[in-house]
Amino acid sequence: MRKWFCFLFVSGLLCTATASADVRLPKFMGDHMVLQRDMPIPLWGWAAPGEKVTATLGDDKAEATADDKGEWRLTLPARPAGDPLTLTVTGKNKLTLTDILMGEVWLCSGQSNMEWVVQSSTNAAQEIANANYPQIRQIKIPKVPSGTPQDDVAGTWAICSPQTAGGFTAAGYFMARKLNQELGVPIGLINSSWGGTAIEPWTPPEGFAGVPELKSLSDQVQQRSPGNPAYQKALNDHIAQTEAWLQKAKAATAAGNASPPSPAFPESLKAPATHSDATGLYNGMIHPFVGWPIRGAIWYQGETNSGDGMRYRAKMEALIEGWRKVWGIGDFPFYFVQIAPFQYGASAPSVLAEFWEAQAESAKIPNTGMVVTTDIATINDIHPPNKQDVGLRLALLALHRTYGKSDVVDSGPTFKSIEPKGNELVVTFENTAGGLKSRDGQALTWFEVIGPDSGWTKAEAKIDGDTVILSAPGVSSPAAMRFAWHKLAEPNLANGAGLPATAFRAGEVPRVDFLSQVDDAKAYRLMCDIDLQKLAKNVTYDVDNRSQMTTPFDRIGYLVELQSSGGAAQFVFVSMDAFTNDIKKIGIPDLSSGAVFQQQVKNLTVVSNAAGITSGANLDGGNIEFWPHNYGQQNTANVPGASNTTFDFGDFKSDPQDGYGSMQVHNFKAKQTLFSINHWANGSGADLGIGNSTGENSDWTFSGNAGNYTTKRLRVFVRPTRQ
Repeated sequence: MRKWFCFLFVSGLLCTATASADVRLPKFMGDHMVLQRDMPIPLWGWAAPGEKVTATLGDDKAEATADDKGEWRLTLPARPAGDPLTLTVTGKNKLTLTDILMGEVWLCSGQSNMEWVVQSSTNAAQEIANANYPQIRQIKIPKVPSGTPQDDVAGTWAICSPQTAGGFTAAGYFMARKLNQELGVPIGLINSSWGGTAIEPWTPPEGFAGVPELKSLSDQVQQRSPGNPAYQKALNDHIAQTEAWLQKAKAATAAGNASPPSPAFPESLKAPATHSDATGLYNGMIHPFVGWPIRGAIWYQGETNSGDGMRYRAKMEALIEGWRKVWGIGDFPFYFVQIAPFQYGASAPSVLAEFWEAQAESAKIPNTGMVVTTDIATINDIHPPNKQDVGLRLALLALHRTYGKSDVVDSGPTFKSIEPKGNELVVTFENTAGGLKSRDGQALTWFEVIGPDSGWTKAEAKIDGDTVILSAPGVSSPAAMRFAWHKLAEPNLANGAGLPATAFRAGEVPRVDFLSQVDDAKAYRLMCDIDLQKLAKNVTYDVDNRSQMTTPFDRIGYLVELQSSGGAAQFVFVSMDAFTNDIKKIGIPDLSSGAVFQQQVKNLTVVSNAAGITSGANLDGGNIEFWPHNYGQQNTANVPGASNTTFDFGDFKSDPQDGYGSMQVHNFKAKQTLFSINHWANGSGADLGIGNSTGENSDWTFSGNAGNYTTKRLRVFVRPTRQ
């Protein structure tokens, strides 16, 4: 029965057809509910097979007959907003629901900042005392993850009053209050939220399947979906293995021998069971009312995904377009809230800026919009209590973009263009609402510029109409800029309506030609080039010329570049006599490369701008540790001067082969790590370093610091054999 026409708010347990003669509705349908105005009204439920069901709402009536499964559905005509109505559903028994309003229905979803209630918000006592808005109603969906899509979930509609408003979603309530005041119609809130949850559990399989960047995640979801060919094949394989084991176990028992262990049920086939599993919250807390007419959705989530960077944009597309696809009512409005500035432990300063950038990119999906929050945060609280401004800004988006209020300003200033002019950068903005301003009257903050001979430098920023002119001492030819590029940024740039600008960056960051500082560089050919931002278990290079290298080579070189936010760029170039003639084994030694090397290398040449590194040509202290394995601290290779108790330039590889992973070049005579790229499967949590780490392990093992670098690059070279 349940396809796109499975509607309404629901509660916990799966409702299936039974032989009961009583006509039934989903549990979430009840007194005081709000139905979406101006859209056909679908109803469904259960009754005895063949039972005739009649539904009446006001002066509208529709009929249906329960099928052989005892399921029925019908559609009542669209109605405008108006007086409270009574719904009756009659079969062999009669159901009566009263005080039903026609109005605007919004789905409110996400994690704790959406679940955050009015009674925990700023000025809560006064807000609750004034919350006499009987046309605002909320239903709170119980927290019920599920391994399979559910058809019902319980819930009770609450009328907004001083007795109930304290438990309403604060972001939703303050949005609803503004909409009710401006539109003069009832507002219904479906509050389906759960603190601490990621975006993946809220996403339907159809969403993952529609985004190529999430193919691996989609494959995992499909693998555990009963009826899917991949699931069926894997299950049949497991059944065959189990049957074979059963025969062996019986034979062993008959002979009085020990039985081999039975095959374990494959993890890949296990259904989502918790609030952390992909699709689990969609199945239990969204699917029951998929297709129920709504005006749109609001979303406040991202804290749990704050380390995703630009990948979050793909996940947002999966969520938004996935919901739209299964709902079947078109590209309904989807408005979301930027997560607020917060420390987030020892994460890199740029971690939130990169996430905010992904959120801003998500706002380019059609019929979406983002609320900026960097000016209304509580810097030491991941749950800013000022939800009034959050709700107001959500309402502004809806009033302007959904309800056609052209005079409403719904956005702060947004980047339009950048133009270098001598020692200045001119940044032009749109959506200035009469002109840019500093919201606190102070000098503009959180602008930075960078030039060919500088790192990121704090900029002086001056407003000139719709532009901001940037300059900085010591930066003679600024080429790029960034704004609010820090997880604690609370910038003060706003437009004439007082709405803030979001974090962004623009221009081309100059790339220092470190290779020009290597005397013998022209003799080498580039084989591999990778932005280490893209590290993964199976390494894919941005440039891979190895298959084109058909001539022998006698030297191998590595150029590593690292730059942290606000820091100067560091590089190290190391070259050595070729330690292999297999061109496939000279890059990052992931499992597929077949590269496993722990040995000294001859004629080490080192060029670097990093403090403390011993540079020179034809050094005789070089050694490498390249492998995909786990590794330990014992100096089993007897590297001179290496420790047996810390990770350094003399470790030993251990099982499993597909383990932590090490790509390290050392100068053991100088007791130095020249560079390390470890644990690449962990992506932004990989270990990267030039020179010795100042931590416990000089080779950067367990540092998990890759996310601290804004620039991270590896190039691999070979020198063709000289004839």
